Amino acid sequence: MQLKAKIMDADAVSRATVRIAHEILERNCGAQDVLLVGIRRRGVPMAKAIARCIRKIEETEVPCGELDVTFYRDDLTTVSDEPAVRQPSLPFDITGKRVVLVDDVMYTGRTMRAAIEALFSLGRPAQVQAAVLVDRGHRELPIRPDYVGKNIPTSRSEVVSVRMPPFEDEVGVDLYQI
Repeated sequence: MQLKAKIMDADAVSRATVRIAHEILERNCGAQDVLLVGIRRRGVPMAKAIARCIRKIEETEVPCGELDVTFYRDDLTTVSDEPAVRQPSLPFDITGKRVVLVDDVMYTGRTMRAAIEALFSLGRPAQVQAAVLVDRGHRELPIRPDYVGKNIPTSRSEVVSVRMPPFEDEVGVDLYQI
């Protein structure tokens, strides 16, 4: 893969995260009954960053958990012959709550579909919303995020790479040509 462009640096990611937090609070009239659920892997630190922003803005804690959607994917056999599946880490009941599923990149919509299915296996939320740092288009399912940090039109021969701790040392978003 060849680096095509640096799309977002750490400051741009931070600004997008703060904006998403404000939009979540505005749409939900505050943080009451709002839960953040990060989709493993990079959706988890993204959800935690949004939770920190909400804490600064509203001076209240928003519960934050993580969801492994591996078992719910429709391409499970192409991922691995023996996928490792982790139990959901949701230290709260989702029933009757407004759940915001958080991921780093939305592409075809299949990961978000799997996350919705996994979520409903744990309870019945009042509402499910989606927040992503990057929306790159190419939807294969009628799913779209409610909150977007940045829309990046891409071709199918490009890859959007999000870098963030604890997986990488620095924060940023890059576009690569395959």
